[in-house]
Amino acid sequence: MRFDDWDRFEHFPPPSRPREVKGGIKALSQRGRFGESWWARRWIEVLESFNIGGRLQRGRSYARKGQVLSIDVKKGAVEALVQGSREEPYKVNITVRPLSPPEWKKLAVQLSQQAIFAAKLLAGEMPQDIEQAFTASGLSLFPEKSKEITTACSCPDWSNPCKHVAAVYYLLGEAFDRDPFLIFRMRGIDRDEFTALLGQERAAEPESAPEAKPLPANPEDFWGVKALPADLTGDVTLPRPLAALPRRLGNLQFWRGESPLAKALEPSYENAARRAERLLSEQ
Repeated sequence: MRFDDWDRFEHFPPPSRPREVKGGIKALSQRGRFGESWWARRWIEVLESFNIGGRLQRGRSYARKGQVLSIDVKKGAVEALVQGSREEPYKVNITVRPLSPPEWKKLAVQLSQQAIFAAKLLAGEMPQDIEQAFTASGLSLFPEKSKEITTACSCPDWSNPCKHVAAVYYLLGEAFDRDPFLIFRMRGIDRDEFTALLGQERAAEPESAPEAKPLPANPEDFWGVKALPADLTGDVTLPRPLAALPRRLGNLQFWRGESPLAKALEPSYENAARRAERLLSEQ
């Protein structure tokens, strides 16, 4: 190789700018760290342990700008499309070794020994000590080594993982905040399958039948019917906070709006509440 060839080799081209995207998946976190729950943070720690330098920062930027077009979480794999500098989006694949059916059964036996685990999982919360149950079963909830995760991207970057993979990682962390069972699915089992397996393994203790009581003769006593008040509606005031139900349901897994779903729905809820207030006041 000639000297001038080495000279060209040592001068890398400046980082390319991604094409602008409309309707992409934008991260809710526009500054600071990604992921609020401990399980989401553990997932992101796996990414950050890869030591990919400045690609982490560019991955965060991609996630916040909405460069990720789609994410599909499957059993043992994640497929995504990320818009980069080229016209055709890059294909990102993240593969995690799924747990086998015997391993899931072994875990269900371990979890069934503590009812609090089942109660929290059914409530959509990841129990703080669940990793201990995995460890006691000889398993791990999160990949412990980088070789347990395989990442690939169709971009020309020689680094793996690249910034496109990193962007998907960060958005997955936020999705795990809203639905921890996505972690289970990625490890090979859906929520319904796991809860059914957990229910089968829970030790069923026979419960004594409650003492039978005679039914009241008066139907009103049976149904608990009471006379309706004269002023059925009472004081009519706007509910606070607005959009309470969507707030409790949380955001969609991969929300594409400029602001969180509950905030986007607030104007509609306020308009409906004010119209109902006027209608009730006219009666």
